[in-house]
Amino acid sequence: MKNVQQISDQELVHLYIQGNEACLEQLLKRHQRSIFSAIYLLVKNRALAEDIFQETFIKIIHTLRLGNYNEEGKFGPWAVRIGRNLTIDYIRKQKRNLTITDSDGNDILSYIQIAEESREDKLIQYQTEQNIKELVKRLPDEQREVLIMRHWGDMSFKDIAEKTGVSINTALGRMRYALSNLRKMMDQQAVKI
Repeated sequence: MKNVQQISDQELVHLYIQGNEACLEQLLKRHQRSIFSAIYLLVKNRALAEDIFQETFIKIIHTLRLGNYNEEGKFGPWAVRIGRNLTIDYIRKQKRNLTITDSDGNDILSYIQIAEESREDKLIQYQTEQNIKELVKRLPDEQREVLIMRHWGDMSFKDIAEKTGVSINTALGRMRYALSNLRKMMDQQAVKI
């Protein structure tokens, strides 16, 4: 058998779809620099670029697993295009989400939103949070740790990698697996979020 580094992108995609997770890691290693660079050039913020980079690979995984990957083009340019598109979507969303502030700098729309929140909405939100917290407790320790640091600790992947003593790629991988496992558990239990 060929060394994983000698296998073409197309073969790696096929092997990954057949269940070989190591092939996705090889694809990530091959193309992470070009994907990250394309994202960073648009946002010029390392932490934000890391976040969009993570979303890019989640979308790539999702697309591959659904069988929606079109092999006409090469994997690298396709992955870079996904990263760019997600970045552009983020930038557009930020432009749409302009805030109107009062003299103290508080978002005026947040007052309206708070007033409109009903007791039922609060109860549903609370129950959803409790369901998710229970599912998070079932994750393997390493995945749970990264997920908590990222979402509740609001840490960048670089900070998570330093704090846990692993590479950024390992932290990204743990996050990817944590999200994947959470989705599977939610599907099994029909948890709504």
